[in-house]
Amino acid sequence: MAEHDLTASVAAWMDPHLVLPVLEFLQERGVYADEEILRGKIRLLGGTNMVDYAMDIHKSLHGTDDVPADMVARRSEVVERLRALQEAVAPIVAFLSSPQLVQELHADKQYNLHMLQERHQIGPDQIEALYQYAKFQYECGMYSDAADFLSQYRALCTNSERSLSALWGKLAAEILMQNWDVAQEELNRLKEMIDSSSFTSSPVNQLHSRIWLMHWSLFIFFNHENGRNGIIDLFFQDRSRTATRIPSLSSWSACMSSMILMALSRSSSSASRLY
Repeated sequence: MAEHDLTASVAAWMDPHLVLPVLEFLQERGVYADEEILRGKIRLLGGTNMVDYAMDIHKSLHGTDDVPADMVARRSEVVERLRALQEAVAPIVAFLSSPQLVQELHADKQYNLHMLQERHQIGPDQIEALYQYAKFQYECGMYSDAADFLSQYRALCTNSERSLSALWGKLAAEILMQNWDVAQEELNRLKEMIDSSSFTSSPVNQLHSRIWLMHWSLFIFFNHENGRNGIIDLFFQDRSRTATRIPSLSSWSACMSSMILMALSRSSSSASRLY
């Protein structure tokens, strides 16, 4: 089965956290030896803040309770950074945790920024810290908290690029929590932003964003009850045709084309029997 595995090509277009469940799937199916999968997980986790998880895997892989000094040092760095971020976001988190105070927010973001500064001494630095804190929580594998904070950040953010980045994080968090309906909503929202004529990046970056989106969409479409229709709609749009030419997507596109032809053939055959 390993010779047909597309993980390496697909992983190039995915966040490291999204590759972890793929490795879990391969391990459950016995596609590769457990040792190979565990080593792959450790390499992948090196780019995250999930140090405790990496330590557990190292212990399992080597049959020991000892862990490398660099992992211990890395864990200390993560804890120290977490404490600093918690202190920086304390005022805005306290505000957002109060239903009464949240009622003061309006749809007008500029009004909100002014109100937060005047009434609660919460300025741009605290709002930026909220983004950094949400991102840090995500890197630690705290996907639920990350999703909540990223959503709250987007409600206050006036920077379109930062808001787009937060939406990517929100989508990934919802996928990792297997909240398929919410993930579908975020996917559609992100697609609209990428397809928009006001998308600020160059055409090349727009294409790359679309390729990333299509790879991430596979998680949703393979698990959502309306996934088959969704993946066909996305992959066969005119805007998506260039993206589907890359190897990691072309195989899916070819497979879906065959599925459509088979469905049409069955439909035609059934109709002919009626006459």
